[in-house]
Amino acid sequence: MTRQLDLSRVLPHARIPELPNPYFGKVRDCYDLPATDQHPGGTRILVSSDRISAFDRILAAIPFKGQVLTQTARFWFDQTADIVPNHVVAYPDPNVVIGKKVDILPVEIVVRGYLAGSTSTSILTQYKNGARQMYGHSLPDGLRDNQALPKAILTPTSKAFDGGHDEPLTPAEILDQGLLTAAQWDEVSGYALALFARGQKMAAERGLILVDTKYEFGLDDQGRIIIADEIHTPDSSRYWLADGYQAAFETGSRPPSFDKDVIRSWVVARCDPYHDPIPEIPAEMIAQTANVYIDAYEAITGQTFRPDLSGPTPLDRIRANLSPWFAA
Repeated sequence: MTRQLDLSRVLPHARIPELPNPYFGKVRDCYDLPATDQHPGGTRILVSSDRISAFDRILAAIPFKGQVLTQTARFWFDQTADIVPNHVVAYPDPNVVIGKKVDILPVEIVVRGYLAGSTSTSILTQYKNGARQMYGHSLPDGLRDNQALPKAILTPTSKAFDGGHDEPLTPAEILDQGLLTAAQWDEVSGYALALFARGQKMAAERGLILVDTKYEFGLDDQGRIIIADEIHTPDSSRYWLADGYQAAFETGSRPPSFDKDVIRSWVVARCDPYHDPIPEIPAEMIAQTANVYIDAYEAITGQTFRPDLSGPTPLDRIRANLSPWFAA
């Protein structure tokens, strides 16, 4: 669906000098608040900007992308709170979550339900290179691209906090390297498979296939394992459209999906994105990508996306909504 969007309603950053302890990521701008009696471990303000990142750099800012991601994650945190506790404390703005500060565990959990992917750590890439043993699993010969696995599998990787590359891990390696205790691994793996099962079931009810997704878990101030970051968003998950999957699988083509790669493909066709300056991305490409994100939100949640147009700009609105925390 193509909408007429106000492309000036964009949040390229959320630099707010009145807030303490800033940390600026590729997409989120974050601020750490001090400990309180209610939250002795402290809290963190996470503002989802509209930046879109690829090739280890920022390509553009996509209007309403930050609101889409925050609200999609909110939907899933609400729908899965009975499975695992999460970091959410409050939602003071459509682009903002205030969460408990957590010590992120050094293992990133990816759950996969299909033989898919294109990165070096994806099971399809490894399978096509001849591997049958991966991440502690044994896959049979004869599987085809994008085929459903007999059951969902965990494919954990090391979490490279220093900008290095994530590396595949087996459960035995996780324990041998002391990354997690046996009890922590059992708890995290149980949570991840239960979350993925819930996600797949609800996606199927919306005519979608949740193909794979990543989860980040951490320890709160009480030492409990909780889920943080985001969950089942278009940026952290691969979704296919159920209508059309079988035909694509039979012909060996890519299943229909929310194609967020339009900007990436446009850039690659015009330069070497790892070394060359990024050419200016045209407004029609920006608008197309914004519509893809909004379509994804509506398909995933079953809810109508309502952009928050209050305030002179998105940053002005966020500043106003976060002003109670300026003196925190």
